[in-house]
Amino acid sequence: MEKKNAWKKYPEGKREEVFEFGEKYKAFISGCKTERECVTEMIAQAKEAGFEDLQEVLGSGRKIQAGDKLYANNMGKMLALFVIGRQPLEKGMNILGAHIDSPRLDLKQVPLYEDTGMAMLDTHYYGGVKKYQWVTLPLALHGVVVKKDGSKVEVNLGEKEDDPVFGVSDLLIHLAGEQMEKKASKVIEGEKLDLLVGSIPCADEKEEEKIKEAVKANVLKLLKEQYNIEEEDFLSAEIEVVPAGKARDYGFDRSMIMGYGHDDRVCAYPSFTATLEAGVCEKTSVCLLVDKEEIGSVGATGMCSQFFSYMVAEILGGMGGYDQIAFNRAMGSSKVLSSDVNAAYDPLYASVMEKNNCAYFGGGLVFSKYTGSRGKGGSNDANPEYMAELRRILDDNDVSYQTAELGKVDQGGGGTIAYILANYNMSVIDCGIAVLNMHAPWEIISKVDLYEAKLGYTAFLKEA
Repeated sequence: MEKKNAWKKYPEGKREEVFEFGEKYKAFISGCKTERECVTEMIAQAKEAGFEDLQEVLGSGRKIQAGDKLYANNMGKMLALFVIGRQPLEKGMNILGAHIDSPRLDLKQVPLYEDTGMAMLDTHYYGGVKKYQWVTLPLALHGVVVKKDGSKVEVNLGEKEDDPVFGVSDLLIHLAGEQMEKKASKVIEGEKLDLLVGSIPCADEKEEEKIKEAVKANVLKLLKEQYNIEEEDFLSAEIEVVPAGKARDYGFDRSMIMGYGHDDRVCAYPSFTATLEAGVCEKTSVCLLVDKEEIGSVGATGMCSQFFSYMVAEILGGMGGYDQIAFNRAMGSSKVLSSDVNAAYDPLYASVMEKNNCAYFGGGLVFSKYTGSRGKGGSNDANPEYMAELRRILDDNDVSYQTAELGKVDQGGGGTIAYILANYNMSVIDCGIAVLNMHAPWEIISKVDLYEAKLGYTAFLKEA
């Protein structure tokens, strides 16, 4: 089967929209490196587009009706957008579901310590990472510290040009003989992924003599002065360690973007944008952006939580028509694009791919009928009737797409949120963008694939 390159639809001189959308996306992922930052920014943009807080609408007693634009914020780390369609909710929703968490390092609850005159922050890696990729990089701290009185201190340090950065050190090659003999999974151990954050002891020599860990004390003094944070406040903090720096154009032709967190914000952003741009459709449009996918979709802000179903029930109630049958019909009649990434073919590592069934840069949206691993374990295996409907919609709207598996059959695999939504009897398929360097600190995507995703997601909302 011939594989077409989407760039051919945009000859030189007709690529303005592709590159403009790429610039907007670069700004988004450069400024939104955590779930909280994504939710905050998206709510701000949604409000500008006329969306209202669902809880405020329900509290006002106003009846929800076609044309309403609503959002629901779950603990600042999960977001659902609803554009109420012209058809009754019982006819189902068209849902774009993506996750906004990405692999990273998290500070432990008691992170700060001193060792031989160096102040360090202890971390625990989050999600599937190659640990050796996280050393000798400039890293930034993003997150929130919640004090006992309920006040919050926002932390964002390492992104501005005059900010300090942090990092994990590595062993010099001259002394690394034994290290170089280790398996890649053991070259850097998880407990060695600690950040170096300071080396100056307290300035007061008399005070320094009384203090056992003077460098740590100096760091705490700086934290107190700059953020009003005490050491105990780390117990109620959520601080993520991420690569420092902005997303950048990649390649002589600027056809690609290198950035942190493409998995899965490269699907979340066009899903969000499509929801804003599609307007009021026949069916209710939903953009569902969730946390914790990288560690199994667990917890109150992950897809396994009941938050989304609670919000659908609230909307039905706000329309004056909630009952269990109506809810079951609304969920079971819905259609979903589980918007998650797939691995792009890399000619340097061709042995792990099967060329007829893998994703390529420039191929457009990637449909993964099933994910899972070795025998489709843990997979949602989409129905061919649903795939046929999506083919028709995308072909009618001249959207480029391809199909792919995640590597050769016995090579590995992965999972998404698709199977969780399928538990409601929804029609679900994974549909995202091809990524190089997936789960590395800096990942790479194609701008034309990003743009085709927005076009495809918009067509889905309007016509599915």
